[in-house]
Amino acid sequence: MLLTVFLAIVFCAAITLLLISAVAFVRDNRFFSSAPKEVRRSLQTRDKELFYGARAIGWVLMTISILIILGIGVVSIWDGFRNDYTFFRFFLRFVTIFTIYKLYDMIFFDWFLLCKFHFFQHYYPETADALKNRKYGFNIKSQLLKLLVIFPAASALAAWICTLF
Repeated sequence: MLLTVFLAIVFCAAITLLLISAVAFVRDNRFFSSAPKEVRRSLQTRDKELFYGARAIGWVLMTISILIILGIGVVSIWDGFRNDYTFFRFFLRFVTIFTIYKLYDMIFFDWFLLCKFHFFQHYYPETADALKNRKYGFNIKSQLLKLLVIFPAASALAAWICTLF
């Protein structure tokens, strides 16, 4: 279980790196497809880099983040095979990682970074009006659907696939 919690923490760190890279360095509006419509409508295209080489640094950091996320999947499955995990143990590992991530996403990204710290609004000031009266991030229904239905179902499917081998 200690490895599972460690993998979840690394997963959260990798997702944070991915977010910071996309928002602060790459600054491509296509990465914000999950934002509310009013935020997407107010986004302006950023042709100018934050500083010379910022986009290149952002893409490198995003690639590293994606490789870390894939590595977490490989390590969690490989360790499960090595320790003869059953369906339930695989399921518990996957659902724990996803649950910790989703809670982190809801608390740190949506509430703290978006509503309290105004991280997104700093890089995209034109969205401040669309986000100014929010006490919590956005898409709470979608977040809870992922937390309570989609992630447990995906965890069960992944655990079932792992037990086939």
